[in-house]
Amino acid sequence: MANSETIKVTATRSWASPTMTALTGFLVLALLVAVGPIWLRTVPDWLTFPVAEVVGGALNWFAREATIAGVAVQEITRGIASLFDYVIEGTVVLISKGLFTGRGLNVTQSVPPLSWLAIGGATVIMAYRFGGRSLALISAIGIGFLVLFGLWENAMVTLASVLVSVVLAILIGLALGIWSYRSQNVENVTRGIMNVMQTVPIFSYLVPTLLLFGYGPSAALFATVIYALPPMVHNTVLALKSVPTEISESGRMMGCKPRQLLWKVQLPAALGKLAVGMNQAIMMTLNMVIIASMIGAGGLGFDVLTALRKLDIGSGLEAGMGIVALAVILDRLSQAAAHRAARGHHRAAGQRPLWQLVLGWLVIATIVALVFKPFQAWPEAWEISTAGFWNAAVTWINQELFDVLEGFRNFALLNVMRPFSDFLATAPWTLLIGSVATLAYVLGGARLALYCSALGFFIVLTGYWGPAMDSVYLIVISVTMAVLIGYPIGFWLSSRDGAQGPASFVLDTLQTLPTLVYLLPAVMLFRIGDVSAVIAVTLYAIAPAVRYAMVGMAQVPQARLEAAEIAGCTRWQSLIWVRFPAALPTLLIGVNQTIMMAFSMLVIAALVGTQDLGQEVLIALNRSLVGEGIIAGLCVACLALIADGLLKAAAARASSPSRSRQVV
Repeated sequence: MANSETIKVTATRSWASPTMTALTGFLVLALLVAVGPIWLRTVPDWLTFPVAEVVGGALNWFAREATIAGVAVQEITRGIASLFDYVIEGTVVLISKGLFTGRGLNVTQSVPPLSWLAIGGATVIMAYRFGGRSLALISAIGIGFLVLFGLWENAMVTLASVLVSVVLAILIGLALGIWSYRSQNVENVTRGIMNVMQTVPIFSYLVPTLLLFGYGPSAALFATVIYALPPMVHNTVLALKSVPTEISESGRMMGCKPRQLLWKVQLPAALGKLAVGMNQAIMMTLNMVIIASMIGAGGLGFDVLTALRKLDIGSGLEAGMGIVALAVILDRLSQAAAHRAARGHHRAAGQRPLWQLVLGWLVIATIVALVFKPFQAWPEAWEISTAGFWNAAVTWINQELFDVLEGFRNFALLNVMRPFSDFLATAPWTLLIGSVATLAYVLGGARLALYCSALGFFIVLTGYWGPAMDSVYLIVISVTMAVLIGYPIGFWLSSRDGAQGPASFVLDTLQTLPTLVYLLPAVMLFRIGDVSAVIAVTLYAIAPAVRYAMVGMAQVPQARLEAAEIAGCTRWQSLIWVRFPAALPTLLIGVNQTIMMAFSMLVIAALVGTQDLGQEVLIALNRSLVGEGIIAGLCVACLALIADGLLKAAAARASSPSRSRQVV
């Protein structure tokens, strides 16, 4: 008992010491702000620097005036873009458009593309080989939806961009991952760069891409590759590090040279985890298709964007569901391939190689489609559409439920959102940074406090403090709603084994939806504005909240639950005093992931009229302001990195042995 009390007192003292030090420092700062000069409360002009102008000028000089071997950088990049334009156009010709001859009104299709029967059947064959009947059925339903709703041709344009982008992202990510695996110094650099890249908004990649590569499919390709690169690099490094030492040693003992050891031993052994990185790259690429359509990618993303601009909810919803169908098919196929590779499964005895089955089907389906035209291109007269129904539903909602929806919208704006926004806008910037530094010091020590303070000061120095606070206000409200809704659902699902399978399927599907699709129902109900933005961000970020709540509660040791039951705890007491504390580290990581998802949605929400950093990035894209777009994006990354550092430190403290002893 004495030892237990000693441990408890020691743990309490170790916690109280940094807490009292941090609080004392914060109180001193608050006193200085109260009696000190006004610049401690409002960001002064002399403290902001034209960082965006400097960065923009440097990038413009690099693109237009810098030379390599006497050739301007922009000419080199535009030449590379032209090369990849041919690759993308060739892929589009093969699976979507076909070849045309003639000019003007005399244009005729001389060679048709691969038919929907050929591509769809090949997809179903691969799905059956990788995932069995259920995956084949899901793929067939998705393909049928694209065909029946007249979305097939544009879906294939999107697929062409995805295929080229994924191949390029995998090749570059694999090369960087191998280089990082072989050199610790390179890994340290690439890890830091990739972490920042994962937090920079999607739109920020488009601005420099337009400058270097121009407007068109290739510019969208390179922006997509940059966005999809980090998960492939991270997974390559992790996959190679996870290869058992015995396997590598066996390869060396057999006389393998370093290159042979890599390609014939280590990479095959790491194939399962590499496939996971490929799956994530595919999903990141699909998440970019609507955004890339702004700079010439075309396809289903352009259809959604056009419909949103016209407020044609029905057509936008159909095109968005087409992207969902394509995303679900590619996600399930890549996941099934990853699991198959991880288990080391190969074709069974007597089975033909997959490539033979696919090639044979393509030949047969092409012949059938040449004879029976509906199997080549589905007739427009046979297409179906629900756009009219959804537009009528929107009209009915606006007419019949306007007062209810408008009342909710006004209540949320006037009583919750605006007061919080005004508080952040008027609060002294020094106190806000000081409060973050205080919390960081308590959770992670002086290094984390300096790190968070430096990120905050960077935002101040760039002149984006006001928009950054608007971003914080949107993120805090959205994440709070996502956690308040998602965690109870996750808690409920964790105790019901039969519901977890369907719930995981729904969550996986939600996470494959492109970000812009979430704006459609929000705009449909609440028009443009901050309320629609918060609802869209909440819907997008709720999936990780539910998932981590399920996982956290499922990981609570059974012995603790039995001890609580023996002690006479009710279910509510068991939840509050046993299950919740035990699951706290996982729940904090869930909050972290929810915040990261919310930040990735922030710039998309700017399309409905927010006034935050996302809007600054969007304005920079529309006006081709390279420096402003990059710096505003980096400010978003700073906010995300601050939240990431704080929550990871909180999760580490929650799972530390000293805390466990204190609880005991």
